[in-house]
Amino acid sequence: MLNLSEREQQSYFQVYKRYPLEVDYAKGCRVYTTDGKVYLDFLAGIAVNALGHSHPKVVEAVCTQAQKYMHISNYLYQEPQVKIAEKLKEMSGLGRVFLTNSGTEATEGAIKLARKYGIDKGKTEIIAFSGGFHGRTYGALSLMDKPQYKDGMGPYLSGMKVIKYNDIIELENNVNDATAAVILEFIQGEGGISQASNEFANKIVSLREKFGFLLIADEIQAGSGRTGKFLAYQNYNIQADIVTLAKGMGGGMPLGAILADEKLANVWSKGMHGTTYGGNAVACASGLVVLDELQNGVMENVNNIGNYFIEKLHEIKSKHSDKVIEVRGSGLLLGLLLNFEAAELVQVMLKHNVISNAASGSVLRIVPPLIIGKAEVDEFIDALDKSLKEIENRL
Repeated sequence: MLNLSEREQQSYFQVYKRYPLEVDYAKGCRVYTTDGKVYLDFLAGIAVNALGHSHPKVVEAVCTQAQKYMHISNYLYQEPQVKIAEKLKEMSGLGRVFLTNSGTEATEGAIKLARKYGIDKGKTEIIAFSGGFHGRTYGALSLMDKPQYKDGMGPYLSGMKVIKYNDIIELENNVNDATAAVILEFIQGEGGISQASNEFANKIVSLREKFGFLLIADEIQAGSGRTGKFLAYQNYNIQADIVTLAKGMGGGMPLGAILADEKLANVWSKGMHGTTYGGNAVACASGLVVLDELQNGVMENVNNIGNYFIEKLHEIKSKHSDKVIEVRGSGLLLGLLLNFEAAELVQVMLKHNVISNAASGSVLRIVPPLIIGKAEVDEFIDALDKSLKEIENRL
């Protein structure tokens, strides 16, 4: 009889580099496998499980909504959709909301919204940045410079420029009257937890005032409280015109959003944009729990535990200075820049029963549930220390 891995290989497109774990169930910050092992999960569904696995309030909300209805289409008014839209407006300070299933759909919608807003003004170009990750659909890929996701599948959308991240000179040389929007992650998740400098962010704002383009903040990974603010760009003294959200806001359910300034409220007319599943009532019920919990102590925990975690990572850097180059990130969106491929460290960490992830080749990406405490941080740090020692001893 074939095992699960062999069955998957015979049935599924082989596009995922799966870890050798067969999941039985998951609870809180732990994943339990079918062979009886327990893993500390500091990947959290790739920054999705903001409240951990199977949070009781999320489970209750999902079950309660499912008993009422699961899907009735966007032709009908639905209380869960309106409630989460109102909450998103409150937490973001923006005026309009469109709900999606995923982050890449939010990116596609943001491109359409920006181009529709700019078309009558002669603005059709969108500028993005190296290292960014916005999804795997064609519009999103057109905003990225990652050949591993793009090779052999072009051509991509015209009117898109991908320029160097944090390079003010290149930014000034590329923005002009034809620029409809500039899109960026203020902390790049897939891009190795690289962070926009204050000078770079301020220059984007000053150029927006000069040329009248829209600023799109991709908060799909960095948002939903992961940096200690609801949105990562709220750590800067600026306001975006459009925000894309997903991942953590759904609490494990497929839920994303486009948030926009009120001035964009009438850019789309009825039928110009839409979705069948976006804003699904069950996903909205889960998302409402996440947003409420973020305001009821979770973001405070992110700030407190994040500071503690960063201190511990700096201790690791000092202890393993021959392997660890830099500590990156904010809150609980953290990274370690290594002088070797991070995938090697990820595999060793698995031997110590910790799930982590590599980003941008040489960066260990650390995106745990936002509910972790010092005990979980200490457990992670202990496994990290042992793993680095093991790698050093191989040399």
